[in-house]
Amino acid sequence: MSQKLALLLLLLLSIHSALALRICSFNVRSFGDSKQEDQNAMDVIVKVIKRCDIILLMEIKDSNNRICPVLMEKLNGEKLVSVKKSYHYHDYQDGDVDVFSREPFVVWFQSPHTAVKDFVIIPLHTTPETSVKEIDELVDVYVDVKHRWKAENFIFMGDFNAGCSYVPKKAWKNIRLRTDPRFVWLIGDQEDTTVKRSTKCAYDRIVLRGQEIISSVVPKSNSVFDFQKAYKLTEEEALDVSDHFPVEFKLQSSRAFTNSKKSVTVRKKTKSKRS
Repeated sequence: MSQKLALLLLLLLSIHSALALRICSFNVRSFGDSKQEDQNAMDVIVKVIKRCDIILLMEIKDSNNRICPVLMEKLNGEKLVSVKKSYHYHDYQDGDVDVFSREPFVVWFQSPHTAVKDFVIIPLHTTPETSVKEIDELVDVYVDVKHRWKAENFIFMGDFNAGCSYVPKKAWKNIRLRTDPRFVWLIGDQEDTTVKRSTKCAYDRIVLRGQEIISSVVPKSNSVFDFQKAYKLTEEEALDVSDHFPVEFKLQSSRAFTNSKKSVTVRKKTKSKRS
């Protein structure tokens, strides 16, 4: 595995058969040999990953391909989704400058147990200085993938560096992913995805496109997971794990989605009879 690809890796874990599919994004910050040898940090990282069915991990520095096999040994579980297609996006458009510091590795998943049966994940880990251009360029990736695969449901997620001085308020008007209302941002500007209490920035984001997947999100499941609070760590201990908190959301299972629709129908009929 090349150093460039090791910095951005999508792991398919699917470790438990839950009523909902939890999808997460986590910048582990310089996840290399030294962090792998830190048993306390590794224990927390594994706990965080085990919470998720699909997780995007960033900043894996593993040119010798040793970290991923170690993780997979600790993460055995049921396969809830499968990879339909994948490809590494290359920004070779005529007249367009290649703005991506890490070109997205795009994956199309089949998910038979959720209300939405397939979805594409487009990951992004920007360089702070070019984050505005990189986030905006995701629209071009979306258009390319939609044309290539005829897919309808999209998840954009990762460390966008989309907060504080990297993306000032006036810059949002130049980001098509933000100005087009068909793209729904699940992690808002008011969130704090940083471990350091001296800062409050929403660097990490999740954005959806496609009515089917938007309507399949479990209400109030989109959140920042504060592993420092959850596992009772000091700030120093948490920073040994990462300076970012993971972001996440859940997709409803097909059973839960069907029951929800039945419940709405029953309530409507009951109300009609009473009237």
